[in-house]
Amino acid sequence: MKKLLFVIVALTLLSPKEVKAQNNSAGVVTAVAAAGIIAGAILSSEDMKERAELKATQWILANHPEITTFNLETLDFVGKKAKDMSSTTVISFKLQEFTPKANPVLDGKKYILFCFTSYGWINDQGIDFSKVDWHLIDSTEWMNMMVAYTKVASEEKDEKILREKLTAGTIDNKGIKVKGKIEIPFYKLDGDSYLVTEYSNDMKFIYNEKSLCIFLKKTGDLVQMRRQTIIDTHLFLFP
Repeated sequence: MKKLLFVIVALTLLSPKEVKAQNNSAGVVTAVAAAGIIAGAILSSEDMKERAELKATQWILANHPEITTFNLETLDFVGKKAKDMSSTTVISFKLQEFTPKANPVLDGKKYILFCFTSYGWINDQGIDFSKVDWHLIDSTEWMNMMVAYTKVASEEKDEKILREKLTAGTIDNKGIKVKGKIEIPFYKLDGDSYLVTEYSNDMKFIYNEKSLCIFLKKTGDLVQMRRQTIIDTHLFLFP
């Protein structure tokens, strides 16, 4: 219904003259063509999402045979910021195990699957999954990531304090927030300043202008994660 309403509103905005000119056959053709373009764009977007979810499921099955019962949903399909520092974007999925029974409940271990996509991952043939890099993380790994990131982005270096604050609160582009108050503020940097830390053999973390950036050593891509992606991930793993 929402898609139909969107098409109707878009048609009204795109071809007001054709709507008024009921007897103008050219106007009718234009309206029908516009509807087809809009509907096609909607279907294309949905198809991309479904293909990404299918590919994510296939990746889990191929690379993590120990996970035998799970629910997988897109957490943040469009992960790219307008001010992205590279052509890379992030597609993130939430994954949770469960116990098989008549009415299963998602009560098992939680993971986040990040799909980092390189420039050209979408082309005229569709999605090129050879240009993506997959990373599955659990709550322990995410906490380690956020501690490392917060240490480079703020004056607080005590890991015990950082873990306590991160467990009790949330993290965004301004700092660690507990009960709505910023407890550990991040440095205020301009867009041309960067703070870098080595995180692992796969990644470097960069703090820049209130943003978490990840440099992927394997592909040489620099991805800037959206504030909402970080918040949603943290709240999913630490509700």
